[in-house]
Amino acid sequence: MTPILDVKNLYKNYGSVEVLKDINVSIDPGDFLVLVGPSGCGKSTLLNCIAGLEPITGGAISIDGRDMTDVSPKDRDIAMVFQSYALYPTMSVAKNITFGMKVRGVDAQTQKTKLADVAQQLQIEPLLNRRPGQLSGGQRQRVAMGRALVRDPKLFLFDEPLSNLDAKLRVEMRTEIKRLHHDLGASMVYVTHDQIEAMTLASKIVVMKGGVIQQMGTPSQIYNRPENLFVADFMGSPAMNLIPAKAVKNGKGMRIEIERPEGGPLILNDAANPDLPENVILGLRPEDIAEAGFRAGKQVQTAHCLVEIVEPAGADTYVMSDLGGKKVTARFHAETKAEPGATLEFAFDLGKVSYFAPNTGQRLN
Repeated sequence: MTPILDVKNLYKNYGSVEVLKDINVSIDPGDFLVLVGPSGCGKSTLLNCIAGLEPITGGAISIDGRDMTDVSPKDRDIAMVFQSYALYPTMSVAKNITFGMKVRGVDAQTQKTKLADVAQQLQIEPLLNRRPGQLSGGQRQRVAMGRALVRDPKLFLFDEPLSNLDAKLRVEMRTEIKRLHHDLGASMVYVTHDQIEAMTLASKIVVMKGGVIQQMGTPSQIYNRPENLFVADFMGSPAMNLIPAKAVKNGKGMRIEIERPEGGPLILNDAANPDLPENVILGLRPEDIAEAGFRAGKQVQTAHCLVEIVEPAGADTYVMSDLGGKKVTARFHAETKAEPGATLEFAFDLGKVSYFAPNTGQRLN
């Protein structure tokens, strides 16, 4: 199968500043690729390079097997949805959506049919005669998406399309985009700094930092097996607990020692990872640290911990303890009796553990 998008050894410089460094990304038709990372990591620049809005310094970009090196944006068979919507304020919604087709010489009947289809799909039929100034943010975003959808392009590009919306509307529009992707089977590249958005929408995620790809994989791979400390800390809310620990050989396995302010170290025994260095960073998601008796599994071990902070959060209660000099967050059930100052038995699921090297930040297991 020919990749719908293939980016090879891409570099982008602004003068002497290297913004993108040796980017390699490939997706198949129908994939939903999300580029995620903190502000300034290069994700929007990469999207603009794919769109042809930015010239590349080195490497190559192909769309559906066709080299895009000297191809202008209008000839790349792409459709782009911007953060700012970029609607014509003096045109009606209907004219905003059909304007691109009109410019390309599409006949009036086809324009009318496509407009009706897209308006129904996005549930904006009552808005077609209004102007953008008469619409809410969510409605404007639907119109911007409608303008892209009538193109029926090889590749949809989304540049932080939901960042101007309030929290509730973001969730609704996220669901809308997910549904559109499913219904259309379209190929999409989507930029966001919101890791929840990335986990929810993507079939494949690229995590970026400083113009370099840190990890590429499915949402499950990124979440459960982060390649380094940056990915582990960036993806997930609350973030993965990253706890300094010592690993000591113990028969065929390792004894993991974690310092705590009261009493001796917390001891966990790991038989599944027998070759760890002495100093490690132990990573566990909050949901993999529970109240004893509420977590089953072959590799679950318990230890007493002093409760410092309790944060009720509806369906869950987050309970914090000091381990390895870090505030460690555990996810308890909503009805927990945990109170600050109490010592409780915590259950640690070592079947879900990640280990990282403190000096390089790279994954060890």
